Amino acid sequence: MTNYQAEQFMLEEQFVKRMLIDYNIREVTTQRQAKNGTREFEFPVPAYTKQRIEWWEKRGNPWRSPKDLPRLRLACFKSGYVRKQNGADRAYQLNPTYTQNQRYVWMRQGEFTESSELYTKEFTTKARARITSPLVRLNFMLNYYLKNYAK
Repeated sequence: MTNYQAEQFMLEEQFVKRMLIDYNIREVTTQRQAKNGTREFEFPVPAYTKQRIEWWEKRGNPWRSPKDLPRLRLACFKSGYVRKQNGADRAYQLNPTYTQNQRYVWMRQGEFTESSELYTKEFTTKARARITSPLVRLNFMLNYYLKNYAK
């Protein structure tokens, strides 16, 4: 480990300790996740957004107790993604999106001769921006929590 890597690791650890002290955000990373470079955190709020809880209560269906609801879990992955872990059937990506142009080139089936015509299709898609720095991923995750869940 180089000096730069050691310094970055120490900054990450200090950031995680500050999250625990200031916001009561606990790290719940398993050994397997740590081995793969993933860090998972449990937040002191329900997994549902403020808007969803308000909507549910307006319909006359109050929660039994906010303590009964599952806690919000977010994870930072070595691959550069930040995901909400307690979604429905898969982890929900939180990284910012951007539009990109994609292009496919093909020939029709059975036209494989020297004079075959090539076809091109262009369209616009959405892609997720990877956050390469671990410290920036932690900061992005904290800002997401503060914007969408903190009171």
